Amino acid sequence: MRFLLQHNPIAGSFSHSRLHKLSYLFMDSSTLRTAAAATRLFTINSSPCFSSSPRRLITTSLAFKRINNNNYKNDDDNNNNHHPLTLRTKDLSSVSYRNHPTPTSETEEKMLDSRSWEILKIKLKQLGLDIGRCAPGVENRMLCPKCNGGDSEELSLSLFLDEDGFSAVWMCFRAKCGWKGSTSALVDNNRSQSSLKKFSKMKTIREITEDSLELEPLGNELRAYFAERLISAETLRRNRVMQKRHGHEVVIAFPYWRNGKLVNCKYRDFNKKFWQEKDTEKVFYGLDDVEGESDIIIVEGEMDKLSMEEAGFLNCVSVPDGAPSSVSKKNVPSEEQDTKYQYLWNCKMYLKQASRIILATDGDPPGQALAEELARRVGRERCWRVRWPKKNDVDHFKDANEVLMYLGPGALKEVVENAELYPIMGLFNFRDYFDEIDAYYHRTSGDEFGISTGWKALNELYNVLPGELTIVTGVPNSGKSEWIDALVCNINEHAGWKFVLCSMENKVREHARKLLEKHIKKPFFEANYGGSAERMTVEEFEQGKAWLSNTFSLIRCENDSLPSIKWVLDLAKAAVLRHGVRGLVIDPYNELDHQRPVSQTETEYVSQMLTMVKRFAQHHACHVWFVAHPRQLHNWVGEPPNLYDISGSAHFINKCDNGIVIHRNRDPEAGPIDRVQVCVRKVRNKVVGTIGEAFLSYNRVTGEYMDIV
Repeated sequence: MRFLLQHNPIAGSFSHSRLHKLSYLFMDSSTLRTAAAATRLFTINSSPCFSSSPRRLITTSLAFKRINNNNYKNDDDNNNNHHPLTLRTKDLSSVSYRNHPTPTSETEEKMLDSRSWEILKIKLKQLGLDIGRCAPGVENRMLCPKCNGGDSEELSLSLFLDEDGFSAVWMCFRAKCGWKGSTSALVDNNRSQSSLKKFSKMKTIREITEDSLELEPLGNELRAYFAERLISAETLRRNRVMQKRHGHEVVIAFPYWRNGKLVNCKYRDFNKKFWQEKDTEKVFYGLDDVEGESDIIIVEGEMDKLSMEEAGFLNCVSVPDGAPSSVSKKNVPSEEQDTKYQYLWNCKMYLKQASRIILATDGDPPGQALAEELARRVGRERCWRVRWPKKNDVDHFKDANEVLMYLGPGALKEVVENAELYPIMGLFNFRDYFDEIDAYYHRTSGDEFGISTGWKALNELYNVLPGELTIVTGVPNSGKSEWIDALVCNINEHAGWKFVLCSMENKVREHARKLLEKHIKKPFFEANYGGSAERMTVEEFEQGKAWLSNTFSLIRCENDSLPSIKWVLDLAKAAVLRHGVRGLVIDPYNELDHQRPVSQTETEYVSQMLTMVKRFAQHHACHVWFVAHPRQLHNWVGEPPNLYDISGSAHFINKCDNGIVIHRNRDPEAGPIDRVQVCVRKVRNKVVGTIGEAFLSYNRVTGEYMDIV
């Protein structure tokens, strides 16, 4: 009888291997009968499942004599009281099938022949998982098809197959991968989920020592390497940094200690290639240094941890697995499922006692992503972050070791001591806005007092400030839309602003005519309304078309449905980003779709809608003019309406930054009928205006509004 032993060789030693599976090949029928009585097919707690790569599989043939071998005797000679078959190899503990019961060969054969097992094999193969050599009921280790085991090609994926062959669960334990999932031969996948819990519990942690890892004291070559990076021999000695022979080279070994016990070891070669011991506990590097500390510094690499010590900070740890490429868009998973950051949960008692956690990760995008992932888990409210100093006019130093090498330990210490509060969404300090406040004080942006309307009569009352909301109202046919058109033409003329117009009451061609007449200051047609005024020429018309195209964007709903406010704001955002628009006109409110839930009142809806509009204005530094009609006025005697008369809600006046009423005289006995009254009823910012009234003259031929001399 011949036995096959499969194992995972690491650095030419069996010390890190796991016994996979013992199977037998029978030479003849007598051997079959004898072996069947003497042995059973068995598995143990962890079983490497290898890919087809020949270098990942070692087959050892052990020959046994059937009758007179000391390790094996025929059942007939021992009255069926044989000893458990025990196999001993160098650096491998003894394994007995009695201590590790598994399904019998008949059970396995039955399972392999079952339809469910074949379906499961096909499903897993489609995912890149070949289970041809995997054993059911135990953890199997294999090469992850997603990350291929990283640079070291480690067997980082653990696969658990249900003993009955109906389901499978898997998980890659490389921090930069973390691929996991489950599948089942059945439609119901609950069995896989229960297997995942069992699988997680079965993962065992290896016991390691410096001797078992064959670690050595640092040689002169590596000491010189650390010296070039300004890491002293004393720091290396205190952190017990060692070396290990790996093939034909010597690599750096960073031992990970917990309560004085070696729990992991990470290696680095001169090409900056990293790998760690398999099946060891994930903890911070330097964990024992932060026990009982109220301030803890977290860096991204072991070299940065040593650099912090050179600057006088012993209360520093390094993450074991580097940084992610970006911040996850998903919520933080539970402790059991958070495999990429399991080291945080393993060290949570050390972090829990700290009142301040200083994140000194690398300054590149992955380093900043790591800082965010750490802050999400330990709590932003107790996090600080380090700002690495500038290297030149463009670049910043990347990490702690770079600052140590180029600026020295004093500069590194100053950088850490000047760490700033980690930002929390929605929570700020005034110093976060000092640049903006300085520009406001020194008036460097040019619009601190707002943009003039172009009418001297309004200069003291109303000026246009980016990021504000102006509500414009007035009784029908009072000239609200005409006044806003004249206003945007004036602002474009002397400030160069561009606008996006959502004017549902105007046909496009008629709106173009009104704007061109105000811009060119001539009538569009030779018609009665133009009187004796000269019509705009063809050349002026063509120039005006170019001006329209360069100045305005249009929001139009081309079908029969009414546009919603969200639809309008989304398109306005696109206009801001694409065309540099500074102003938005929505005219009027009642032409929008205002469907709301039955449980929501109109007042609540208007409040929510205006909040959306104001946020759009503020976030995009875009001034918004919103035209809203007043409700039906009973017993109206011709006076200008009030902002509280707007149909829908008092929130129109409560939430706006500026409120304006446009009113036209209709009584010839009360004054000229071309006189327009501009009533400024509300101004939130006293810097740009105040409450008051002004009068303008309306030119019916060109649609212009002019100051009254």
